[in-house]
Amino acid sequence: MFRCPLGTGFISTGWMELLKHLKKKLVLLFITALFLFLVLTVKTPSIYNSNQNSSVPPSACSMRISEQTITPLNNTKHLLVSAYMDQRVKDFDIRIIGIFRRDSIQPLHCFFCCAGRLSETTPATILEHPDNYGFPFVTTDVMCQIPQNCSATHVTLLTTPDKQSPSTHPWLPIRNKDTVGQKEENMQFDFTVCISNLFGDYNNVLQFAQTLEMYKLLGVNRVVIYNTSCGAGLDRLLQSYSDEGFVEMVPWPIDKHLNPSRGWLHSEHGGDLHYFGQLTTLNECIYRSMERSRYVLLNDIDEIIMPYQHKDLMSLMNTLQNQHPNAGVFLIENHIFPKKHFEPSGRFHLPQWNGVPGINILEHIYREDPARNIYHPYKMIVRPRMVEWTSVHEVIKNFGERYKVPLDVCRIIHVRVALQGSLTLEQLNVDKRLWDFQETLIPNVDKVLKRVGMLNLTQN
Repeated sequence: MFRCPLGTGFISTGWMELLKHLKKKLVLLFITALFLFLVLTVKTPSIYNSNQNSSVPPSACSMRISEQTITPLNNTKHLLVSAYMDQRVKDFDIRIIGIFRRDSIQPLHCFFCCAGRLSETTPATILEHPDNYGFPFVTTDVMCQIPQNCSATHVTLLTTPDKQSPSTHPWLPIRNKDTVGQKEENMQFDFTVCISNLFGDYNNVLQFAQTLEMYKLLGVNRVVIYNTSCGAGLDRLLQSYSDEGFVEMVPWPIDKHLNPSRGWLHSEHGGDLHYFGQLTTLNECIYRSMERSRYVLLNDIDEIIMPYQHKDLMSLMNTLQNQHPNAGVFLIENHIFPKKHFEPSGRFHLPQWNGVPGINILEHIYREDPARNIYHPYKMIVRPRMVEWTSVHEVIKNFGERYKVPLDVCRIIHVRVALQGSLTLEQLNVDKRLWDFQETLIPNVDKVLKRVGMLNLTQN
């Protein structure tokens, strides 16, 4: 029988122990290297000042994810706002909302981040909105097609079809990717109000609080406000509503990029862009709401879309949709309540609201009849998935029918400067619809004013 020489077994055993020790070290070294690689190369994208989450892009296109609501486009005079999945128009997948200088529009190319790799570029189709009112900058949609086999998460635009370093371009997250196939009745919100712009030192705190609390009573779930600037008191109020989740504040620093106009017509008001970009924000709000809200109300903050035969907006819309199932745009007539005329008894001149800046809408019950022999503006309730482009008082492109709602069913309560200042009190109509809500509205307004330290407790 063969026997190993004495000492050979000890050598083999020592060698095996050494190999095991080295193997453990190599495994530990590999795990450490892998961890460091992931930490150094993977970057989580920012949320783009929105409550909507976006997918994590691969490292190849994660170097400049835009964190702004207004993003300059490289090598152009244009601004980008947001990008949305939109396959309602044949041959297109993505809609990028922007603000373009009309005399400097050049060919552009879409460049995608495809969940792990960069795509080939595809040609962009640039669509200017028609209502520019003579201003040099206009709301513009850029339409893109996603390349085959690309699960797109982010998009940017190039001025040449050649792929360039992604680190030099701002990438926009693509939103609304879950909208396809989603049913309206399963959405997060029933009603969203879109307030296009706040700017200057606007500080109408009391009317703002009354309007927002009135919308809560009518069934509104979310109010989206594009804010450039406002007064200190209103800023406190908005922050309070934002903290509770009712108001979504979208920063809108348009004055940092352009000279925005305070008016609607360039020949009269000058500037680069109509009314601080109102048309852009209204369209952006519709797309922002497509995957989360059944209906969107497009109106100003001093306007309340008020049902007159129904207790709330959902009851109203259930009736209108049953009567007009193919309608996606409901036009609501605007009615002015001149702020110079007060209800004579003074019953709603409440002492606890003394010192709160703004208009008390409960004190104004006299309503003008619209002068229908001239242009009379409407505001709208829309189903956002059935709208492509909107203007302020009408939808420009939509996929369904439009319906003008009779004024005895629903109208806008708009407390402001008289539109027909020559009308006497006897020529106005008495309208106390807001008083139907006063028992709940007043304590709710008191509560929010107290929360922000603006309720006059010494008089209450």
